[in-house]
Amino acid sequence: MNKAEIRYWELDRVGRGMATWRRERPDIDCSGKAVVGRILHLHDIILRAVDRALAPHGLKYPTYAVLATIRAYGAPYHMSPSELLSTLLLSSGGLSNLLRRMEKDGLIRRRADKRDGRGVIVELTEKGIAAADAAMVDHAAVERELCSCLPPDLHEAVARGLGMMITVAER
Repeated sequence: MNKAEIRYWELDRVGRGMATWRRERPDIDCSGKAVVGRILHLHDIILRAVDRALAPHGLKYPTYAVLATIRAYGAPYHMSPSELLSTLLLSSGGLSNLLRRMEKDGLIRRRADKRDGRGVIVELTEKGIAAADAAMVDHAAVERELCSCLPPDLHEAVARGLGMMITVAER
């Protein structure tokens, strides 16, 4: 069997699991596992790869996500916690704890929001900007590497399909 004939979707952990479901419970349509099961499995694979790429920068993904989100938001490199929550996959309590650690590490500072006396602004420090700038290059490289097995047309189709799933599921 040459590389073009290999049916990868039957060889992975999810494909093997689906085969056992079909054998033991043929009455249940488990076709959703073909996508959902693989997304869940890829989540772990991707986080491990990303954390390895971020390790030389002394970062793990959640801290990096905050730094990169604020950095990509643009100068003057600050956002409110609610703006951060709308873009990150963290709970409010998780973000508060993370911001506390990041402030202690000198990556961010929290200051009062001049527009809303009750609000807070999360601002990158020079150290935070430098960490984000350095890590963003390696993070993008590992994402490209993870997707490199997909031909360009399939890469785009997968991205569109996943975007559609997210949009519909979040309604």
